[in-house]
Amino acid sequence: MTTEPRHPDPMVLRRALVVMPSWIGDTLLAQPLLARIHARHPGIALDALAPDWTAPLIERMPEIASVIPSGLGHGDLRLGHRYRLARSIARADHDAAWVLPNSFKSALIPWLAGIGLRIGFTGESRLGLINRRHRLDADLLPLMAERYAQLAEMPGTPLERPLPTTRLRVDTATRQAALTRLGLSSERAVVAICPGAEYGPAKRWPPEHFGALASRLVAQGAQVWIFGSARDQPIAQAVIAATDPARRASLLDLCGHTRLGEAIDLMSLASVVVANDSGLMHVAAALRRPLVALYGSSSPQHTPPLDAQAHLIWHAIECSPCYARTCAPGHFRCMREITVDEVERSLGARHHRMAGPSHQD
Repeated sequence: MTTEPRHPDPMVLRRALVVMPSWIGDTLLAQPLLARIHARHPGIALDALAPDWTAPLIERMPEIASVIPSGLGHGDLRLGHRYRLARSIARADHDAAWVLPNSFKSALIPWLAGIGLRIGFTGESRLGLINRRHRLDADLLPLMAERYAQLAEMPGTPLERPLPTTRLRVDTATRQAALTRLGLSSERAVVAICPGAEYGPAKRWPPEHFGALASRLVAQGAQVWIFGSARDQPIAQAVIAATDPARRASLLDLCGHTRLGEAIDLMSLASVVVANDSGLMHVAAALRRPLVALYGSSSPQHTPPLDAQAHLIWHAIECSPCYARTCAPGHFRCMREITVDEVERSLGARHHRMAGPSHQD
């Protein structure tokens, strides 16, 4: 049940800009904030300023009115480009801006656009750029999704729990077009595996483990679709190489062959998803697909999927979470010690769902 905040915002906001994170997973963890903003300001229109690669994801969020691709890459400063973009955004006459990244440069565009109310956490030398400032208490807000959602409240107001969940729209016409283009069929049960993780190899379950699992799933009658970006193609090929040769025909490598919107639509057909802690893991949760999520160098106590039905596997060995991109000690125990048997048992509770295709619309 949603209740009014203890100290409601006295402002009535008509239109606002949200400067979104750069990672797919973080973008989905920001979605509860978007729902809270709508609850606090009924009728508000939210425009999202986002990197080009996350724009197709944000377009599937029902809380967003429009997406403004930033044209900026990771770490780009490009002051001239930011100034021109800000001048364009200024024409929309936003009443407020929520700035989710904590960097100085992320707060520049709302300030340059002349947006009067600029909301965010006190961060990297930006006291003049953010004028409704929140101070982060990491102990009170251990989850990244909670930290974002806190920005919907007035500073100093406790966060309202539980958080809204993530959700994405599925475009059935685009999905059918992708099925036709790729020659896919969902008549046999689909298991989606996501063996990549953009952050680095320390977050990835070994390809040989994924391959052994795929062999067992195909033997049970499923087909396996491998999801990821073009950068994940070597990982996908390693998974296929580790699969029983007699089962490989039932593995379909979609890495780099689908746009993000198509991947969302196709994943909605999965009977179950097995994923590392990655953006696609959060996509699966937002699609309400039965999910087994594998954690090693990161922690489900900080970035869990926002779906209570997801099953999380994390051994929490002595050096985990380290949040490193690669395993400094070199043993990689946090992921290697998650066994194929363990993951298969986790899938067992969802095995009845693998009897046929699932259509999530």
